Amino acid sequence: MAERADGDEELDRLHQDYRTSGFAGRLGFGRRAALVVVDVVRAYLEPSSPLYAGVETARDGVVRVLGAARAARAPVAFTVVRYRPGSGDGGHFVRKIPSLGVLEEGSPLGALDPALEPRQDELVVVKQYASAFFGTSLASSLVADGVDTVVVTGFTTSGCVRATAVDALQHGFRPIVVREAVGDRDPRPHEANLFDLEAKYADVCREDEVTAWFATQRPT
Repeated sequence: MAERADGDEELDRLHQDYRTSGFAGRLGFGRRAALVVVDVVRAYLEPSSPLYAGVETARDGVVRVLGAARAARAPVAFTVVRYRPGSGDGGHFVRKIPSLGVLEEGSPLGALDPALEPRQDELVVVKQYASAFFGTSLASSLVADGVDTVVVTGFTTSGCVRATAVDALQHGFRPIVVREAVGDRDPRPHEANLFDLEAKYADVCREDEVTAWFATQRPT
């Protein structure tokens, strides 16, 4: 217990050091938020997959946040990664991470988790790189729908979630990353990236804070 307490105190000092240096400002929610569900596909949830990340708990968090967003009739977008046979459209990304080849067209590992079936009026964005915004029409679709805030959930924290949150900021949106609804294959990069996102690029919020905000947006 003493070791954990010492670690907590050190982390508190680190947070305070960043805040004192002018990091970790608060963006908050805007007028209209969209939920972006990043790559919650079977490749990260099937133990036999080379991309398996053990992120079932985060998947359950995504399901709960999705329910809150739908109850508020908020825009929802799902992303999936899909490559042509041979993965030539993945460029250096696939060369860097060869296991991404399991996401080629027709692979069952590229399918969304069955608990997250998109509705007819919800977007499904097909991408080849980490960010949900890079090389896609997502930003234009959100702007056309009057969105100014992007709630980011999904996999993985250090990869596609981080890239999506950073690009959301750079496209003029307020990024909100839901702590309990993102996951990674190891807690160390997971926590390090949540810390860095909170310091520089996004608000990292608890699930209950996000679902409570969506509840205030429900149609009457």
